[in-house]
Amino acid sequence: MTGSSSAAFSDTLINALKSILGPGGLLTQDTDTAPYLTDWRGMFHGKAFAVARPASTEACAKTVKLCAWHKIPVVPQGGNTSMVGGATPDDSGRALVIVMSRMNRVRDIDRIDNTMSIDAGVTLKAAQDAALDAGLMLPLSISSEGSADIGGILATNAGGNNTVRYGNARELALGLEAVLPDGRILNLMRRLRKDNTGYALRQLFIGSEGTLAIITGAILQLQPKPKSIETALCAVADARAALELFAAFRNAEPSAIQAFEFMSGLSMQLVNTLIPDAPLPLAEPSPAYVLVELASPRGGDTLRGLMEEVLGKALEDGLVSDAVLAESEAQRQAFWKLREEHSEAQKRAGTSVKNDVSVPLSAIPEFIDRATTACKKLIAGIRVAPFGHIGDGNIHFNLVQPEGADGAAFLACDHEIMDAVTAIVRDLGGSFSAEHGVGQLKTYMMPAWRGGAELDVMRHIKTAIDPEGIMNPGKMLPEVG
Repeated sequence: MTGSSSAAFSDTLINALKSILGPGGLLTQDTDTAPYLTDWRGMFHGKAFAVARPASTEACAKTVKLCAWHKIPVVPQGGNTSMVGGATPDDSGRALVIVMSRMNRVRDIDRIDNTMSIDAGVTLKAAQDAALDAGLMLPLSISSEGSADIGGILATNAGGNNTVRYGNARELALGLEAVLPDGRILNLMRRLRKDNTGYALRQLFIGSEGTLAIITGAILQLQPKPKSIETALCAVADARAALELFAAFRNAEPSAIQAFEFMSGLSMQLVNTLIPDAPLPLAEPSPAYVLVELASPRGGDTLRGLMEEVLGKALEDGLVSDAVLAESEAQRQAFWKLREEHSEAQKRAGTSVKNDVSVPLSAIPEFIDRATTACKKLIAGIRVAPFGHIGDGNIHFNLVQPEGADGAAFLACDHEIMDAVTAIVRDLGGSFSAEHGVGQLKTYMMPAWRGGAELDVMRHIKTAIDPEGIMNPGKMLPEVG
C-alpha cells in the first residue's frame, strides 16, 4: 500500500491526529495556530492546516508516520526564535507544524558522568536551572534562552555567549534521540565520551535545521558549577582594542575566560534608550564596549585579582578608557542585560538586516571597517550596529534602518545589503552563518558558498534520509533548478 499523493485534510485525518496527540495536542483554529505561523522577526508568515503538540517521543513518531503516509510536509518548531525563518511553514497551508513544548521533562541528571538526559521541548533556561539545582552547570547561554528549547538549539547547533570556553551545542551533546521522516525513532542516547562504531550520526542531525529529523531528546554534558565569577564592562575605542584586551586576558589565564562579548557604541545606545532599566553604568558613552566574564569551579579563587590586574594594565596603556566590575549578582545580571537586549532594542528601533557572520579573529577589525564603509555607501543614514561573540570570531553585523525611513523599503534591500557584507566575509575567509543557520532567508547563498561537491553531498544525505522531502521543506538547501 502507498499513501495518498496529496494531503487531503479530511475529518478522518484530523481525528487520527487527535487520537494520537490526545486532549490539547492538536490545534486547528486560526486563533490558536497563529502564533506558530510567523517568525520572531515578523519577516516570514506561513500557513498550516494544524499545529501538533506531541507529549512524548512515541506520539511524535506516530504523528510523523501519519504525515509520511499522506506526504504531508512537517515543520519542526521549538521556541520559534529563529532569526532566519527556519521554523516557519510556507504559505501553501499543506504543512503540519510540530511543536515540542509539551515534551518538557528533564529525564535524568547523572552527577558522576556530569550529564543531563532531557526532552527536546525543555527551554534552555529550565535546563540551566535544573543543572544548577543539581550543583552543576549547563554552559550553553544565548539571548533567547527563556524561550528557545533544547531541540531547536541542537537542530541549529546554537553557539552563544560561552562558546569561547565550552564550544557550540555540538560539543556538548553526547547522545541524541530523533524521529526520522518515516516515523521511526532513532535512539542514539548513549552517555559515552568514546564510541567509535561507525558514523557519528548524532552530529549529522545537530545543525541540520530540522531538514533530516525531529530531535526529541538529548544527553548533554554538564560542567561543575562555578564558585567564583567576576564580570566587568569595559569601554574601548574599537574592535582592535577589544581583541587586544582579549589577548591580554588569554595570555594571563586562558582557562578563566568564560565569555568575551563586543558591543558597538550605537548598538549599546539603542539598548540604553529603548530598553527600560538598562542604563549605561559608565561615566561616559564609548565608541565600543566589551563584557568580559571570568569563572572558576574553585571557591576563593583569585579571579578578582586577575581581573583587576589585566584591566589595570589596560587602563594604564590606554587600551581601556573606563571599566566597572560587578560587585553583586544583581549587578552582574544588569551587565548581561545590556548585552542580551541588543536584538530587542534593534527590533524596537525599526527594521533591521541581520548578518550572523564569522571570520578569523585577526580579521574582525578589518571586516567591521570594510563592511561599515560598504553599507554606508549603499544607504545614506543606515545605522551600523555590530555586536557579538568576538572571542570566537562571531559578529552579528546588524544594520538598522535610517531614522524616519520606511521599514518595508529598507527591508526590500536586504539581499543587496547582505551580499555586500558577505562579499567581505568571503574575502576574509569567513562564513555567512556562524550560529543562526541558513533557514529560508539565506538558502540563495548556498550554491555560491557551498556549491559543487559539498552541496551535492548535502543533497544526497537529504534524499537518502528524507526521500519524499517532507521534513522542513524549503529550509537550508536551495531548490534545484
